[in-house]
Amino acid sequence: MRHFSFSLLLIVVSVLAAAIFLGLGAAITTLILIAIEIAFSFDNAIINAKVLARLSPAWQKAFLTIGMVVAIVGMRFVFPILIVMVTAHLPWHEVLQYALHDPHRYATHLEDAHVAISAFGGSFLLTLALYFLFDDNREELWLEHIERPLQRIGGNFLLPPFIAAVIVTIVGLAHGGGEALRAGLVGVVSYMAINGFILLLGKISGQSGGSAQYTGWGAFLAFMYLQILDASFSFDGVLGAFAITDKVILIALGLGVGALWVRSLTVYMVRQGTLDEYIYLEHGAHYAILTLAIALLISIFVSVPDAITGIVGLGVIGASFQASLAARNNRRHKASRAKS
Repeated sequence: MRHFSFSLLLIVVSVLAAAIFLGLGAAITTLILIAIEIAFSFDNAIINAKVLARLSPAWQKAFLTIGMVVAIVGMRFVFPILIVMVTAHLPWHEVLQYALHDPHRYATHLEDAHVAISAFGGSFLLTLALYFLFDDNREELWLEHIERPLQRIGGNFLLPPFIAAVIVTIVGLAHGGGEALRAGLVGVVSYMAINGFILLLGKISGQSGGSAQYTGWGAFLAFMYLQILDASFSFDGVLGAFAITDKVILIALGLGVGALWVRSLTVYMVRQGTLDEYIYLEHGAHYAILTLAIALLISIFVSVPDAITGIVGLGVIGASFQASLAARNNRRHKASRAKS
């Protein structure tokens, strides 16, 4: 439990603070938001663990400490305000006034930005999932009849973003072009640029191996990549949270504390070598991300309940966990037979 002691303490402090300053109902709402964020973010934790494993303990600590400020204040409070500023063409002080004193109008403006948010987040996560599926260097395959053919045509760095750009362009044009198309293409380019910079710096500094540790600018970019990834996962959560409460402070607090718990889970998986022990968890997380990306792009046209996306994602990760357990037991059985 030492891995989660700080996160547990923050949950207790946050719920107590909500109860003292805003009442018992606010405390219960905060607890519900924390639980939702934790339950629906296992795929985020698994993907984060893959990157975090290549960062030093100092950067891993920064992921929890500095990352706490980024998750709570930045991604769950400041970033939505910036989105409303850009999409509604309003000055920051006016948006801040709405967020703190007129949450209904703020929620309306944020909902108006749903198309741009879903297009960016969906395209960013779609590109991430496609890079994994087309990676011809992966040795472990879970759904081999799907992954093997994709590996055969993989190996080209530009293929995943090209496919993502085609899909996003079709979606954007179907919506009439404009912000959906622009935001979607920005999402594809953003992922490709960040991932490309990390790989380039890794090659320059000799850190391009699969388990080599990032240092210097490579580590900084990897750290920033984790923050943008967190933002992409949090978009639908921030919008959906308004169905539970219109109090922006509670949304930032509940989702932010939940996100910090997920970060603690990420560090735990890195320290325990969970992804090495349960070899298909990473596969399940990427399929869950693919599901989320598709749901975000579909939500541009029709409403997709967060519960459906979350339950499907958890189901896929659960199936990958069961497959990992079976594979681990088979390895142990073969090892014991070899010894005997």
